[in-house]
Amino acid sequence: MPVSTQVAVIGAGPGGYAAAFYAADRGLKVALVDPEANPGGVCLYRGCIPSKALLHVADVINESQHAKDFGLTFEPPRIDLDKLRSFKNGVVSQLTGGTGQIAKLRKIEYVQGRAGFRDARTLDIQREGGGRDTLSFEHAIVATGSRPSKIPGLSIDSPRVMDSTGALDLPDVPKSLLVVGGGYIGLELGSVYAALGSRVTVVEMTGGLLPGADRDLVNILAKRIEKICEAVLLNTKVVGIKAAKEAVTVAFDPSTSAGQAEVPKQKSFDRVLISIGRRPNSQVPGLDRTKVQVDKRGFIVVDESRRTAEPTIYAIGDVVGEPMLAHKASHEGRTAVDAIAGDRHVAFEPLAIPAVVFTDPEIAWCGLTETDAEKQGRKVSIARFPWAASGRAITLGRTDGVTKLVLHPESGRVLGVGICGSGAGELISEGVLAVEMGANAKDVALTIHPHPTLSETVMEAAEVFFGHATHVYRPKRA
Repeated sequence: MPVSTQVAVIGAGPGGYAAAFYAADRGLKVALVDPEANPGGVCLYRGCIPSKALLHVADVINESQHAKDFGLTFEPPRIDLDKLRSFKNGVVSQLTGGTGQIAKLRKIEYVQGRAGFRDARTLDIQREGGGRDTLSFEHAIVATGSRPSKIPGLSIDSPRVMDSTGALDLPDVPKSLLVVGGGYIGLELGSVYAALGSRVTVVEMTGGLLPGADRDLVNILAKRIEKICEAVLLNTKVVGIKAAKEAVTVAFDPSTSAGQAEVPKQKSFDRVLISIGRRPNSQVPGLDRTKVQVDKRGFIVVDESRRTAEPTIYAIGDVVGEPMLAHKASHEGRTAVDAIAGDRHVAFEPLAIPAVVFTDPEIAWCGLTETDAEKQGRKVSIARFPWAASGRAITLGRTDGVTKLVLHPESGRVLGVGICGSGAGELISEGVLAVEMGANAKDVALTIHPHPTLSETVMEAAEVFFGHATHVYRPKRA
């Protein structure tokens, strides 16, 4: 254990370990502190990675069922839950073991423990195996991430009531599951359990799934969710949860349900998944001994270089604000390191941060959304290309999709991109590049895309803007 370091990083998630690795690459002496045995954070251990492993399994099941439309019939799958759990855990072990090795190769001092601030230049570290250490630093980066939110007044201690972490542990495949929250976490995990055989009910207190996302994209996914779920209850509040040995009884407030006749006053489920968002982990011990400021929502306040009000301390990732995304945290980490290394005019100012909902179909978007344009009163042009006109989508039997561009009405500059469809998460990066590079619709339309591919839909959406898309007849309005 060193007594001092140039850069101390607190939290080894995608933001923290990316910052630590980059700092080491720039020749700085680095210490990385985290409770886990290897770098990875929530994303690798209990979030992005294990959920995507299970979503892949759900996709395989769904594809086998969909294949009967092509003349291929498979027997219903037999679920070996222990092996499935082992597969998921193996993915996590492989990746976290890899980050541990990379940390060693970069000669990073990895400390398994929990850090708090003694002052603006010193950390107190409680090691996981026992014992305490002190570490002085020139600069520190706080990357402590976030945790699942709880419903005020309704949180109960029962193994049948799970958060996202508990759901990813796959304790069993319940006959019935209530998902509280129609955001991306609830829909992703709800989709997994539905594919494995659970009767899933989704309850959302607002008027639609994925609040904040463009409705034309969400509506396509909503049709699929309604098919695979037993019920989707919108504009409905959960007002009570009572757990017994064999079930969980949930009380609803039908008065908020906008006339949905199927909303019961109460119903019992084998398990309940609470997925109503995440809260920042800004309660770092001793942070109040520094000049670091925390806002009313619990986010650490930072400037464009991710520096806090304390000149020696930076903060990145979920703990500094939305969107709470791993790739956003990683890039913030690089920004903070550049500033620490002395680079001038360093700022985290992306034009587009991609967001992906890994359901089936997937939804992805970046840049300015149509919804935000309406809220801001900005005039934009929308160019949509329906996947029903895509040769590749038809060969896949996946015409339930759309690609749209949000464009400046005069210049045609690409301000945002939205995609709903199979593999949308793999397609959105072209949209991010277009926004960041200041491309216009003509640039995208003249970029030759391979045929037949789903990526063509981006090119043809740009052609729609000019009124000459090859595979749809959409004359440009005067």
